[in-house]
Amino acid sequence: MASEAPPFWWGKPDWRAYALSPASWLYGRIAAWRMHNAPMTPTGLPVLCIGNPTVGGAGKTPLAIALAREAEALGYRPGFLTRGYGGTLHGPHLVDLEHDSAKATGDEPLLLARHAPTAVTPDRAAGARLLAAQGCDFFIMDDGFQTARIRYDYSVLVVDAKRGIGNGFVIPAGPLRAPMVEHTRRMDALIRMGQGDGADDVVRAAARAARAVYDAKTLPRPGSGVDGGRFLAFAGIGDPEKFYATVTSAGGEVVARRSFGDHHLYTDEDLSALLAEADAANLQLVTTEKDAVRIRRTSETGAQLLDRLKVIEIDAVFEEPDVAARIIKDTVAAFEAQRD
Repeated sequence: MASEAPPFWWGKPDWRAYALSPASWLYGRIAAWRMHNAPMTPTGLPVLCIGNPTVGGAGKTPLAIALAREAEALGYRPGFLTRGYGGTLHGPHLVDLEHDSAKATGDEPLLLARHAPTAVTPDRAAGARLLAAQGCDFFIMDDGFQTARIRYDYSVLVVDAKRGIGNGFVIPAGPLRAPMVEHTRRMDALIRMGQGDGADDVVRAAARAARAVYDAKTLPRPGSGVDGGRFLAFAGIGDPEKFYATVTSAGGEVVARRSFGDHHLYTDEDLSALLAEADAANLQLVTTEKDAVRIRRTSETGAQLLDRLKVIEIDAVFEEPDVAARIIKDTVAAFEAQRD
């Protein structure tokens, strides 16, 4: 699967999309076949799947954390199942915040593990057994909608309100992981994240298919310390521009920006260049929580940068306050209905 989204994926279809459409048709047919025919192993516990129809960031990780908090508030002990994209572990591995690095586990598992036990493995069934042994009784699968291999009881797809599904083509002509009609058939709810009209067509299709549609947004957590500061902002995420806008909304001035590839593992050369540029322009440094976990304090340069770095943490917030509880309860209800 493509890890970097070419800019033409996010505009109106052009000659590049049409030239690649035969390959997209084949990719989409294979993806749809796998979604329909892959064996789905039961875990014996409720499973909530959080996915997105496109490559790139749409806000799944903060949403997964928000839903884990709600599950805990309702009396469950949630655990996260994740593949650990960008990491080297094949698992199943229980994330250890004291010893694991982003290079080993990927960046997202380190963020998830701050909130609940997190198992990293492509084999979600093995990960579920590992989490159950830790006392977890509710699983939240971060990604895996198209490749779960375990039976999930409720699924939500997250779509960015501004970018939507881009040009609407499947990889490699566009950002979709499978034809949108297949996603709509299998999802239970659609979550539109942020503001914008780029996802309006997807929302209308979900409504016609009688799927629940919820609105949510990400907000910077208070206390980031960026208000009034002048910054060199850097990010290696699916949509860096969204982060730069977040810095501005939190009161910081983005004087310079440096964008890296999604899940980029920072080298000492990268960090030295950022430090030098910030010093030359008398700027502070700011990045995302996801980027910060990819910077190694074991490196002298990494430790130096981390000591000077402002990190903006974000929370996912639903427009309707009872939505998170509704999703957890619907997951449990669907699980219990399967057992009856």
